[in-house]
Amino acid sequence: MADEVDQILAAWARELPDADVSPLGSLSRISRLARHLDRARSAAFTAHGLEVWEFDVLAALRRAGRPYELSPGELIRQTLSTSGTMTNRVNRLEARGLVERLPNADDRRGVRVRLTGAGRRLVQDALADLLEYERDVLSSIEPAERDQLAELLRRLLAPFERT
Repeated sequence: MADEVDQILAAWARELPDADVSPLGSLSRISRLARHLDRARSAAFTAHGLEVWEFDVLAALRRAGRPYELSPGELIRQTLSTSGTMTNRVNRLEARGLVERLPNADDRRGVRVRLTGAGRRLVQDALADLLEYERDVLSSIEPAERDQLAELLRRLLAPFERT
């Protein structure tokens, strides 16, 4: 079964026959798949009144376990954002009643960001819809292939995550 990337590879092979364009076969597919998945995730979250970044912050807090709180620095690391961006995001989520700021008992200058009950319910509902969609996306490959795919992608991602 041919796809758009096959057409791109064929065009490059025709235009630059001496160039090894084989890396495009895998990485262009990953890139294109990521764009499709981003669009689908955005649509799934919009159905819950969430932006993708809002889900990311709320999900990080929910994954933290009770009492569902993290420092802004921990949120920055988990969501791959910057300090200024995180301050703005927490402000906006706090205004919506989805998170609250609490004093940090270990550092009087710091704060902790805690998920509210409304935030917890919202992120759990959005996650349920996301998981249903993602299971459907992966349904065309066998469970063992999913594990293999996850391992291969882990190996590709690891060098980026270390920096």
